[in-house]
Amino acid sequence: MKVNGTSYRSIWRDRNTNEVKVIDQRWLPHDFRIATLETLEEFSTAIREMCVRGAPLIGITAVYGMAKQMARDPSDTSVEESSTLLKATRPTGVNLRWALDRCENTLMPLDPDQRAAAALQLADQMADEDSETNRLVGVHGLEIIRRFAEKKADGEPVRILTHCNAGWIGGVDYGSAISPIYQAHDEGIPVHVWVDETRPRNQGALTCWELAGHGISHQYVADNAGGHLMQNGLVDFVIVGTDRTTSGGDVCNKIGTYLKALAAKDNNIPFYVALPSSTIDWAVDDGLAEIPIEERKEREVTHIWGKNGEGSIVEVQVTPDDTQACNPAFDVTPRRLIAGLITERGITEASPEGLAALFPELRGE
Repeated sequence: MKVNGTSYRSIWRDRNTNEVKVIDQRWLPHDFRIATLETLEEFSTAIREMCVRGAPLIGITAVYGMAKQMARDPSDTSVEESSTLLKATRPTGVNLRWALDRCENTLMPLDPDQRAAAALQLADQMADEDSETNRLVGVHGLEIIRRFAEKKADGEPVRILTHCNAGWIGGVDYGSAISPIYQAHDEGIPVHVWVDETRPRNQGALTCWELAGHGISHQYVADNAGGHLMQNGLVDFVIVGTDRTTSGGDVCNKIGTYLKALAAKDNNIPFYVALPSSTIDWAVDDGLAEIPIEERKEREVTHIWGKNGEGSIVEVQVTPDDTQACNPAFDVTPRRLIAGLITERGITEASPEGLAALFPELRGE
């Protein structure tokens, strides 16, 4: 996608210098900054502190981190310890583990002197794969938008509610939940996006930054406004991403997703989840019972970042001094609330049978 007329991915390798660069998302939407990651600690910190975020991007970032570490120490111990360190940075999303397992399986059979080049090649390959996978998610999700558009009067937009940021900066490119919206807009279908603020980190502002850059009509709304919009007939469907999808079709996504699914169900509004197959955890069936929910720092709830009247990016406290906070980063939406799962191979019901039919070769993993 483009930023100020220049094409970017969220992570890339400079082929001249071999440096790995990322968009530092901690400063968005107010400041566009690029960071260079070099050491294993820098990669792990970037993931943990959400310089990079979004399940697909986290996995690709970790593999680039492995490649950089292999250039320093390609030993068996380094492979195992580096992978373990990176896996511990974010426990909920499955892409991180999936990507690092694939990396380990590639590297361990090789001679140590082959590992640095092999890991770098794998990271580049996985970045390209993620971009194409999410493009295809958008191709299939576009069919849903087309169906709603056919029922509209000329010029009337399809109205879509999102939660968190599942756009191109959450993957390598295109994104998952926002990918069909980009493709609908590019096809000339009028769309209007209601963008949840998504407290506590206000990732909806990142979605607004993306949509504005692509010229897509949107409005930023408080998290608690979604039910009201649905009750008043202002939402055609809801679409979100997911950090981990169970083999049975439950999805784990940013905190607050479950409440949107409940409101959608009560108002007979379809609730869709867009995902690359790498977010499916085939070893887990019951999301509520089996998925670990990351607890993040209280400060993300008690404080908030924004731009002040002088144009400086500042942090302010929103709670009394002695108030403690609870900060679960994710929740689980049961399969019964989901109208369909949008994958790179098509749309399926949220069920063991639906996922197994689309990905029969992965079902036994």
